Amino acid sequence: MNNLIKLSFFFFLFSCVENVDYTNNIKNDVMYLSDDKLEGRKTGTDGEKLAAKFISERFKYLNLSAKGTENYYQDFYFSNRSNPHQEIVFDNKNIDNKIHARNVVGFIDNGGENTVVIGAHYDHLGYGEESSLYYGDEVLIHNGADDNASGTSLMLDLANRLAMKELVSNYLFIAFSGEEMGLLGSNYFLKNPTVKKEEINYMINMDMVGRLNEENKLSVSGIGSAKIFKQIINANNVEFNLVEFGSSSSFGSSDHASFYYEDIPVLNFFTGQHEDYHKPSDDYDKINFTGITKISDYIVDIIEELDPIEKLNFIKAEESKNATPRFKVGLGVMPDYLYDEGGMRISAVTSKDKPAAKIGLIKGDIVVKIGNYEIIDMMGYMKALSEFNIGDKTIIEIKRGDKILSFELNF
Repeated sequence: MNNLIKLSFFFFLFSCVENVDYTNNIKNDVMYLSDDKLEGRKTGTDGEKLAAKFISERFKYLNLSAKGTENYYQDFYFSNRSNPHQEIVFDNKNIDNKIHARNVVGFIDNGGENTVVIGAHYDHLGYGEESSLYYGDEVLIHNGADDNASGTSLMLDLANRLAMKELVSNYLFIAFSGEEMGLLGSNYFLKNPTVKKEEINYMINMDMVGRLNEENKLSVSGIGSAKIFKQIINANNVEFNLVEFGSSSSFGSSDHASFYYEDIPVLNFFTGQHEDYHKPSDDYDKINFTGITKISDYIVDIIEELDPIEKLNFIKAEESKNATPRFKVGLGVMPDYLYDEGGMRISAVTSKDKPAAKIGLIKGDIVVKIGNYEIIDMMGYMKALSEFNIGDKTIIEIKRGDKILSFELNF
């Protein structure tokens, strides 16, 4: 890119930022972060930098102190993996030909002894080069309105609300980069914390909170990581049909996991996967903004009750030896992780070339039996799959409405 083109592009970015309204508004935040001009906010891209600029300006508007390594920014550099099992190494000294990512960090200093981290990742998939579940031929922007403009906007709303309260603890707000590439931003922050790590009391994470459904199902993960969490989570709940995950093997793979493995108690909020997950169709017009506001109210109540309590003791959740079964086959569906009424409900059929699509399974079908294995829940479904190999044939039973249907399944 020659200098004239670079200069023109930076003028474009500046003009985009200058015309933005930084007043607190969840809907406006989601719409801005999931706009086409950010080109899907892929880690290290100009679109992601534009999103980071927006978040830093929102922190500034809310009078949060800058707590990055350079103003609100915590930049980090790395080379992409050559294979999925390779560990990513951060290298902020030799930055040539490295991917340049940045966390955005703001701080409410109440003079407390403890600090609560409130985070959400703001990166997404760009044009879907990696991790996309879209199988069309056209190259399309993956805007990630739910994943995770929704969580980032909720984080900003919490910053606005907590900045106006008289609280005992300090509050550190982090918009993480690189989550989609393997929790990179949260991993880097914990290796290079901008507050004393031993002063971090607990961490709240919001990832995909924009699709609260008519059943009001909300997942809260990590409740087993501090003794008091379950009591407070349930005592403050008047709105939601909660699905609680307490064990480390079931609480998810978003940025809160990085903190959990540093022995820091965590809570993660999630409204469930859906058929637009990691597809270009994850746009702002499908977001339940009233639902995000309800979740914000709920989290504020939880924070206020936890605020005066002494530092929490971390509890490592018990793990079953077979907690995460390994399997060589799959149906080609996206499970509804919040469904807990028996069986495994399908939230989307993800590929026309996989067994589910070939035998005619559809969204909403509930898998109740595979071969001789009764499917009671999500773990039962995974254990059943682990018993089969490519080329095996069996019978699958599903519940569709009031009917039980059987299909011959060929893995």
